[in-house]
Parts: sequence; structure tokens; C-alpha cells
Amino acid sequence: MKTVKILGTVMLVALLSAFGIKNAPTGYKVGDIATDFSLKNVDNKNVSLKNIKDAKGYIVIFTCNHCPYAQAYEDRIIALDKKYKKLGYPVVAINPNNPEKVKDDSFAKMQERAKEKGFTFPYLLDEGQKIFPQYGATKTPHVYVLQKTAKGNVVKYIGAIDDNYEDAAAVKTKYVENAVDALLKGKEVSVKETKAIGCSIKA
Repeated sequence: MKTVKILGTVMLVALLSAFGIKNAPTGYKVGDIATDFSLKNVDNKNVSLKNIKDAKGYIVIFTCNHCPYAQAYEDRIIALDKKYKKLGYPVVAINPNNPEKVKDDSFAKMQERAKEKGFTFPYLLDEGQKIFPQYGATKTPHVYVLQKTAKGNVVKYIGAIDDNYEDAAAVKTKYVENAVDALLKGKEVSVKETKAIGCSIKA
């Protein structure tokens, strides 16, 4: 009986090693340095974090056109940019989806959406889908608050925008705002990570 249990345990560990660990999400953790990128904006110009003037940090948001969760947050994302861009923390939105799998997330549709909603921030296409895996983003929307330092752009918060995607008026905790407010005051972010709620990224 003992031998059977041991064999069963060994097989379970082997299966987890083969499937679980291999497929476990990777990407940045809080405290990591996020490397820069150069991605095409809806105005057909490439945008890099280093080229955004007067930035103290960035609110990098992986989002898209078609996802109802992303759509529910669009006005709140615009509001975040309007509030924090002038304070040195602009929004940088990135569409991580493969447009061949989701036609509504094509570059042309991104341009339409940005114009229709009056986006005040860059809306970039992760062409070739190289950036979202680097960050470890899994949902739309998925937020990474970065602080610009001498060492590089340090990840200070990862997760959701707030605690209620359905109703902006019913939000109790504004995770991103709280994180950026803390950084602006020179304080530690109290809630450094939350679960991102949204549609899975279409690779």
C-alpha cells in the first residue's frame, strides 16, 4: 500500500512538472524592473516609455476593443489619464490580442475606438504579441503601475483598476489610484497586487 501511495505521489509530481509548472504564468513581479518597448500607436507613430516627457512613472494597462470588461473600464481609464498625466503618471494602453483571432481588435478598429471614445493616451498594438508575456498579463484589462527610478521602471502594483467592474459608482477601493497616490507622496503602496478581472488574452 505504501509503495502504491509513493508511486501515486511521484506520478502526480511528474504530471504537475510536465503541465502545471510549464504552463504557469510568468512575467514581472512587484519590485522587478520593466524593460521599455516601442509599439505602434493609433496615430501610426511608435511610442516608448522613455520618450514620454516629464513622466515620474506610468500606468500601463493591457486592454482591448471587444472585451466587455475592457469596455466597462474605458471611461475610468480616460479619467485615470486625465487625473494623473499632469502629475507625472500617464496611462499607456496596450492591446495584446491577436487581431487574426479577434477581428474587432485589429489596428483599424483600435483607431476607430480611440477616436470614438476620445482616448487621451497612447493606444498601442502589441504586434507579434511580444510584450504582454514579458509583463505576465493574462486579462484585459490588466494593470501595471511603474515608478521611474535611476535603476529603471520599477513595478509597484499589478492587478485590477478597482474592485467593481460592473458599476463605477459602487467602487469601494480604487487600487490604481491608491497606488499612484502613495507613490506621489513618497510612500509604499499598501496593496501591491490584486487579481485582474477581465477577458483572457487571445494569443
